[in-house]
Amino acid sequence: MNALRTPANVPTAFTPTLRLVDPLAESWLAEATLRMRRELAWCWHRDARRDAAPCDDTGHTLREALDAARFVDERARWMAADATGRWLGERILAVREARVPVAGAWLALVHRLGLDECGQLALALALLAVADPASGAAFAECHHGADDPMPTLALVHRLQDDALPPLASCPLHALFRFGVLETRNTPGALPTWHQPFALSPLVAQALMRDDGMLPPELRMLADPDPAPCPAPLLHAVRSLADTHAVPTIVPLLGDGATDFDAWTARLATAMQRTVLAFADDAMPDPRRWNDIGTWCWLHDVDVLLSAAMAQDGVGGPTVGAPVRWWWPLRGARTAARAWPGYALQPALRLPPTDFDTRVRRFHRALGAHAPALAEDIDGLAHRFRLAPAAMDAIGRAATVGETLDAPMLRALCRAHSRPDLGGLAHRVEPRFTLDELVLPDAQRRQLDEIAGAMDSLARVHHRWGAARAWNEAGLSVAFCGPPGTGKTMAAEALARALDLPMFRIDLSQVVDKYIGETEKNLQRVFDGAESCECVVFFDEADALFGKRTSVKDAHDRFANIEVSYLLERMERLKGMAILATNRRRDLDEAFLRRLRHLVEFPLPGLAERERLWRGMFPPGVDTDALDFAALAGLFPLAGGHIRSIAFNACLQAARESDARVDMAAVLRATKRELDKLHRPNAPEDFGAHADIVRPLFAEAQT
Repeated sequence: MNALRTPANVPTAFTPTLRLVDPLAESWLAEATLRMRRELAWCWHRDARRDAAPCDDTGHTLREALDAARFVDERARWMAADATGRWLGERILAVREARVPVAGAWLALVHRLGLDECGQLALALALLAVADPASGAAFAECHHGADDPMPTLALVHRLQDDALPPLASCPLHALFRFGVLETRNTPGALPTWHQPFALSPLVAQALMRDDGMLPPELRMLADPDPAPCPAPLLHAVRSLADTHAVPTIVPLLGDGATDFDAWTARLATAMQRTVLAFADDAMPDPRRWNDIGTWCWLHDVDVLLSAAMAQDGVGGPTVGAPVRWWWPLRGARTAARAWPGYALQPALRLPPTDFDTRVRRFHRALGAHAPALAEDIDGLAHRFRLAPAAMDAIGRAATVGETLDAPMLRALCRAHSRPDLGGLAHRVEPRFTLDELVLPDAQRRQLDEIAGAMDSLARVHHRWGAARAWNEAGLSVAFCGPPGTGKTMAAEALARALDLPMFRIDLSQVVDKYIGETEKNLQRVFDGAESCECVVFFDEADALFGKRTSVKDAHDRFANIEVSYLLERMERLKGMAILATNRRRDLDEAFLRRLRHLVEFPLPGLAERERLWRGMFPPGVDTDALDFAALAGLFPLAGGHIRSIAFNACLQAARESDARVDMAAVLRATKRELDKLHRPNAPEDFGAHADIVRPLFAEAQT
């Protein structure tokens, strides 16, 4: 290797100690330095023979242009006769004769760009400006003392002699077209003769060090779980092999749990390509984009963007090196406008992430903890559709402690799963338990069956094989009954029993007066709920799930489309949907087939009403003076109305006593509630307590 370096008596650069790893790059750096030394010596000799009249930089440039023909022959005689010119010419010839093509970064760059010797000289000058701190003064002197320590195309032209061909099509040369050289401060612009140019920092690093190090923004891709690609996907990706003459963007469509790293690694293996990925989600600045693209093209590798970059809708380089950019997308291709249309390729739809893949990923992430939690992992793999990075983070968190149990693992999964319903739903913290519900035995058994069914979904879907027929669908249930019979309370109790997050749909945000917007809002709700199993609660469901009607005008048509969309999405919902309504007859009949359970909430009977009265008052309130049996027998009210009466009675009693409620406060609150419901009532309706409320009726008459 040392025998191929520049001759011992020829310095590599202006700085004597500068050495490069690549002998071919070092040889060209030495030649560029010698040519600059010879040009400086000639300029000093020529200027000494000119008049000593001062002139500025513009004057120097003009005089040089006007005197070019005058001095062309004299320059040749000077190089042959002058001792300095002759010695430098001999050293240039010695360097060229000693040069042998050696495999390395320089030779790879020459082959990729098809560079001739003039192009290599331009590249060497740009490398000299980066590698040698002493070269700045030499470049400035070549520009007649201007404060411009960078090479120009005009300087490349001046340094040539008969040994080198002219630089053809300078502004469109491959060095500029593919981003290896770029005009200073205006990346991507076509250079002019006197505009300084610079070498891409990443390319300069590769030429100087040639150590195979990746740019700090990139990392190697590896598939920790190699698996064969489906045949249709292989055929689609192999059709991309011949589309590498221009920058190409290949969208990868996947779901929320798709491991884009693993899939891209498999596709790269099938194409016999190397793919690098961005190390984080930070977007590089526009100039860095071009550097990365050029470096990747020169090393013949593809690049995988991060999912966050793609979702931000920020495009990469629109010009420059013909690199293939893999573009991961979850859901719709809304960010496609950020990329140039000529570069976009047909999207590759990746297979959906199945249950077995999530289970394997959980086992690999949890390591030694996995065997003891195998059954719990099955349930979590069904309940949480986490991204691979989230599963790996859970595995790292699990290794912090020595023990890991099922509740802790569920808590870690929940911490990494935050359904994004876009402000269209409100998170509800369940307040009640199933044991607090006051219902007839039949309805209570139904609720227990629903809870048991949700717990069994993972086993039935994935171990018994029902997922194929039912598309891993969850449960849809309807709670029907008069107002105040406990429908919302039962929904909260179910969510708490199942340990699932609960979201109440905000109809004011979902329903939109503009055609098609309601369906878009509903899509955001259902898509957000797909990331993890949760309870989606539709209160007053008849407002959305109403009957379809015959089409009389455009409004009817689009209203029917809205209901049809709801029908279709309800069947694919992975978690639990609870519809609560007190107008069952207004629901579309097609919903009944899609409902796994329909629970009728009747008005409470005598025994249930007494239990409700006893359970409505806070535990810190003294209720010894209350006749619960009489209250239950006199007033056939639903639980919601009883709760309202109890609360109002507590508020009024707090003004007169200390944590004690008597019959007078309860009866007054009952009278107000009956009036609010427009129910006729008289003192006799209060039985033995009629005298207590009689003054209230007298006040109403006056």
